[in-house]
Amino acid sequence: MLPAIAWKNKAVVMVDQRKLPWKEVYVECRTVEQVARAIESMIIRGAPAIGIAAAYGLALGFANLKMGEDPVRAFEKFFYRLWRTRPTAQNLFWALERMKKVFEENKNRKLSELKKILLAEAQAIEKEDLEINKKISEYGQALIPEKAVILTHCNAGGLATAGYGTALGVIRAAVKQGKKVKVLADETRPFLQGARLTVWELDKEKIPVTLITDNMAGWLMNSGEVDVVIVGADRIAHNGDTANKIGTYSLAVLAKENKIPFYVAAPLSTFDFNLGTGRDIPIEERNPEEVRRACGKLITLPNVPVKNPAFDVTPARLITAIITEKGILRPPYQQSIKSLK
Repeated sequence: MLPAIAWKNKAVVMVDQRKLPWKEVYVECRTVEQVARAIESMIIRGAPAIGIAAAYGLALGFANLKMGEDPVRAFEKFFYRLWRTRPTAQNLFWALERMKKVFEENKNRKLSELKKILLAEAQAIEKEDLEINKKISEYGQALIPEKAVILTHCNAGGLATAGYGTALGVIRAAVKQGKKVKVLADETRPFLQGARLTVWELDKEKIPVTLITDNMAGWLMNSGEVDVVIVGADRIAHNGDTANKIGTYSLAVLAKENKIPFYVAAPLSTFDFNLGTGRDIPIEERNPEEVRRACGKLITLPNVPVKNPAFDVTPARLITAIITEKGILRPPYQQSIKSLK
């Protein structure tokens, strides 16, 4: 898998995920503002990946800082610009807070040293994410039967992380173990991450994948054509309520109705221990044009009112297990999540 993001020659280089699967285009960000806009416009997306991007954005801002500029004022400016990019994914805020802690501990050093320290921390966040994904995947693959049809939603693969994936990482690990796995990827309207990104990733690795529309999932579950549902996450509250791409809640309800296990795969950086329940998770409302258009083409009346929440919240009672790098969490989640602190 090509990495979704990398540091190269004092630039943050990203795969433009809006262009996949038709073109593999790379975008070079050379300023904090360019990184922030890349996150907002979904050039890069996926909770762990945008956390990495934000960390690199801070490092980039300092790489461009000149002698005589106030590092404290500069850090605050960069930090809050990146903080405002997207409101739901916890990994973004986790990464920024981690970078802030390192800055506070080293802000009195020479600027040349501070630049190296911040870059090293961003690189560590990227490296650790890849290792964490592989641990999640090893734990998660144990939940997959020897022969299974797995339904997944949105894209929780290498493109959404440092390069291996959470939900798709579990699938990769199951295949590596020799399990006979087939994947159903739903389109994931309106941004089509399933159709464009998940199908692209799995096809590259020769993992059997079939594309379905979002509204086919219930019937296929009821027809016995789905064995497992596995998704990623953007924020998990202390009680296990989980925010993920819009449409996840519907799948969880359908899975419960059809007695199909519903798994969430996510790193600890996705957990928000300050939120008691999912009711407190902020839900991003995105540009109406994402719904009015598909692949750039208008599909409805140009001025029709649109609702476009990017995420929904799945109640913990609908989640069979949460797979983390520390192991598999089971209900009651308030107790099992508390043990992670």
